[in-house]
Amino acid sequence: MGKKEVLEPKTGMNTASIKNDILNHLKYTQATDLSNATEKEIYKSVVLSVMDRLHGNWLDTQKKYTDKKTKKVYYISMEFLIGRLLDNALLNLGIEQQVREACEEIGYDYESIREMENDAALGNGGLGRLAACFLDSMATLGLAGFGYGIKYDYGIFNQKIVNGYQVERPDDWLRFGTPWAVTRPSVMYPVKFYGKSVPYTDEEGHLRFKWDNTQHVYALANDIPMPGFQNGVVNNLRLWKATSPKSLDLTSFNQGEYINAVRDIELHENISRVLYPNDKVFVGQELRLKQEYFLVSSTLQDIIREFKKYHDDLRELPTYVAIQCNDTHPNLAVPDLMRILMDEEGFDWDTSWDITVKTLSYTNHTVLPEALEKWPVSLLRNLLPRHLQIIYEINKRFIDKVHNTFGDDVNRVRRMSIISEGEQPSVQMANLGIVGTHKVNGVAALHTELIKKTIFRDFYELYPERFTNKTNGITPRRWLLQCNKPLAELITSEIGDSWITHLDKLKSLDKLATNAAFRKKYAAIKQQNKERLAAYVHKKYGYELNTEAIFDIQIKRIHEYKRQLMAALHTAALYNRIKANPDVEIEPRTVIFAGKAAPGYTMAKMFIKLITSIGDKINNDPDMKGRLQCFFLDNYSVTLAEQLIPAADLSEQISTAGMEASGTGNMKFALNGALTIGTLDGANVEILEEVGEDNIFIFGLTVEEVEELRRSGYSSWEYYQADPELKKVIDQIKDGFFSPDNPGLFHSITNSLLDSNDYFLVMADYPAYAKKQLEVEALYRNKDQWFTKAIYNTARVGKFSSDRTISDYANDIWGVGDQLKQGREYQGTKAKK
Repeated sequence: MGKKEVLEPKTGMNTASIKNDILNHLKYTQATDLSNATEKEIYKSVVLSVMDRLHGNWLDTQKKYTDKKTKKVYYISMEFLIGRLLDNALLNLGIEQQVREACEEIGYDYESIREMENDAALGNGGLGRLAACFLDSMATLGLAGFGYGIKYDYGIFNQKIVNGYQVERPDDWLRFGTPWAVTRPSVMYPVKFYGKSVPYTDEEGHLRFKWDNTQHVYALANDIPMPGFQNGVVNNLRLWKATSPKSLDLTSFNQGEYINAVRDIELHENISRVLYPNDKVFVGQELRLKQEYFLVSSTLQDIIREFKKYHDDLRELPTYVAIQCNDTHPNLAVPDLMRILMDEEGFDWDTSWDITVKTLSYTNHTVLPEALEKWPVSLLRNLLPRHLQIIYEINKRFIDKVHNTFGDDVNRVRRMSIISEGEQPSVQMANLGIVGTHKVNGVAALHTELIKKTIFRDFYELYPERFTNKTNGITPRRWLLQCNKPLAELITSEIGDSWITHLDKLKSLDKLATNAAFRKKYAAIKQQNKERLAAYVHKKYGYELNTEAIFDIQIKRIHEYKRQLMAALHTAALYNRIKANPDVEIEPRTVIFAGKAAPGYTMAKMFIKLITSIGDKINNDPDMKGRLQCFFLDNYSVTLAEQLIPAADLSEQISTAGMEASGTGNMKFALNGALTIGTLDGANVEILEEVGEDNIFIFGLTVEEVEELRRSGYSSWEYYQADPELKKVIDQIKDGFFSPDNPGLFHSITNSLLDSNDYFLVMADYPAYAKKQLEVEALYRNKDQWFTKAIYNTARVGKFSSDRTISDYANDIWGVGDQLKQGREYQGTKAKK
């Protein structure tokens, strides 16, 4: 008999201790037992048992930061797409096997239990997923890094496909609460709105302002632990929940006016009710602006309260605090920090400005001028009158600087002004972020160069030292170790496990790419992952995937610039080739799409309908059996991505050059051994540099060629007439071949390609895309060559670890590079054991 495990309630990492705690949480926390418990209750008890094991390190980590007076990094983001947390927590604690065994011993399958967890619906896509990867890396590197966001009741919608159309349904992910969040009733702040800015003279004769007659709502803190990888560090994600300052109006209630009694409470709590979809523009929605200020105000109050507990002089704030604004949404931090420092702390303008600029930094995520956030002055005047006053003063002083530097260049002043001109002036939030912070970063080398040359050129000429690149990254813990365990185990068996925290160590696999035995194992794992995905898809969607085919996958937000349309056209062209010549040599292919379209984005939603219609035609045609499939998988999420990415052979990264800031899906696919077909856009450029041009399928117009083509007079009709295969597909779409019950259904799509002159250049890039797809097929027929290139992709993308990205932020922006050395030393010691 084996040695009996010692029971260590709440802290023990052995199976017996964990099993004991699961049973105790069932009984003493949930008032049930094994004979009556549901899988949902078992799941909750498992999580609570895991939380027990996180709490000690959580508290110890915060104490260590306090005792050492460590400089803290605060990452403010409207989105954190953290996905499911259970697998990640077990991985980072190193107790996945023990929890699996504990579940088995009480009669439950861990795989069934983990399926009880909802994805935390706190983000729309790349922006939120990036933020989640960054939190994982900060904890793994031992940085004192804290996330701040909003605890949305309803996240991005649940997507259903009904008759081929996207239908949005509420994503009530918190219906039963979440055991991962710890509510902190003692951490609650008033967030003010409306009112007026009142001038007065203080005791020393200085002009001051008071924000008076305001309404307010309370921000209640909810904390989620963010553990590092097996290093004892547990950082914090703090999510704010809006609560009403008013209790139930009993007078109204007693008079039978129930609606009036709860109306004000509902209005206040609406602020954290729903996550806005990532639509093309926000047309001045007051609630969205309220959300942004709600996040900024509560976070800054919390940061300053924490700072004051241990420091006396707010002029030292930049020494001990770094605040990163993830996109323009938190850039109200600039005027709000100024307001706090001047109105509440009594500093003069110059001192307040110096503190603010040195403390704040801003990440830009777009190259599209129309995507830069702007808010009507009229809305800000009503909602945040004191902030608008401060923004006007910032702008006045800034414009003076522009005049002094560049002279009376009226056009330059107009372009650089934080306040736009016109009948309806607005506040340009990106301009505010550049002026009011000490660093502005792009998220890929190409993106950073583009913003310096285009949308922010004037600012770069004024502040060249402020602009820096920080190429995005992904956490290898979730995106290889967790989601692709067989490949992770194979890699570790060959080169050890230090790659988990030093992803550049994967370069050691390079020499194995031509090793027949290793390649065979690598290929077998890809096949295993395809079969796993097929089983998942069959269970969830009812589709039968051909696992012998190329898995050709495009998963991302549905948008015209991401060009799901081009992949759909190519899929239809493959169908036509097979129909025209059943004996044609075409490598079997399973094309998979997934992604959500913003509810108000009509064209993107029509793309989904077209893809599902093409899929219906293909999947119901006997001639296509074993040769071609096309599926759209609804309700794309982190969890679905974890199934799709390890199984992919081909990664579609085909945006119009110059329009994708970075992308991180491209990195995840490459890490897991999918070959990329893509344009020279976003981080594709750097992936090309890392993996080599022989190991990636690059096609299409460059940024410069896109600009030149548009400038010289692009005619999509010329491409339509010149390419018979493309013309046939467009004619089929236009004439109702894929929509026989409604022949004109897709005219908006064909009109956008032909009559509106195809702004996103689908027609211009299609011939090169189709030609490159022939190269994909030819290579796939030679599996040894294919998997050699796949291994090179896995081996050479170590640069794209979010650990590297965060290290760059720490050294170049936040001033916390000294913390990295301590974290790296620990990991280095661990790796040698």
